[in-house]
Amino acid sequence: MPGRGEKPTWLTFDCYGTLIQWDEGLYAAVGKILARQPDSIVDADTLVEIYDKYEHQLEQIPPHRTFRNVAGTALEMAMVELGLSFEAGDIEILTAGISKMPPFPEVPAALGQLKDMGFKLCIISNTDDDIIAGNVDQLGGHIDRVITAEQAQAYKPSVQIFEYAFDQLGVAIKDVVHICASPHLDLAAAKAMGFRCIWINRGTGRKPLANYVPDEELPTLDKVPASLRVMNWN
Repeated sequence: MPGRGEKPTWLTFDCYGTLIQWDEGLYAAVGKILARQPDSIVDADTLVEIYDKYEHQLEQIPPHRTFRNVAGTALEMAMVELGLSFEAGDIEILTAGISKMPPFPEVPAALGQLKDMGFKLCIISNTDDDIIAGNVDQLGGHIDRVITAEQAQAYKPSVQIFEYAFDQLGVAIKDVVHICASPHLDLAAAKAMGFRCIWINRGTGRKPLANYVPDEELPTLDKVPASLRVMNWN
């Protein structure tokens, strides 16, 4: 159970894929981009796969770039590789689409329950401040802090972004339970740093790390309050 040890002061969250409908929003944006390529036979799955590959590569190459820059460069590289005609406006379709991505239906109410239980809530996300602002506005006013890669000058799975977040919150690792959907990014950092972690497995096919087991695995965010109440963390 995630409650091994004392009650945390903060619950930290990955944003996209955990709170916000990342896959759904990304495919919607890619669909608009491909609609401008009427003669192409490239499908959305292929473009998303190649884009993801370049995005993760670019995030780990110094010096730090803004997510807007990373996303735009990754999109251009993917489209060129696939023989698509890239236009600067494609970047805006993608990044503007990210800001508009809505939360999963159960998320705002679940966050409200967690606030009522006395937890402080923080997002730790691989994005820029201006991009994530539109998403946070849809979360019911429950989020206390937002830490971004832009602020930390580092992207997950680097521990630097988590070390920066804990320093900004003024807490130790024991004071936090992290809640996330990404094995590659967040569970890897949890393994490296040893903080408690709940994996939200939404059935997307993402696999957990072979050599790491999170403290708890739940299907959706609305299962988290009940899980924490079992530990008398009310």
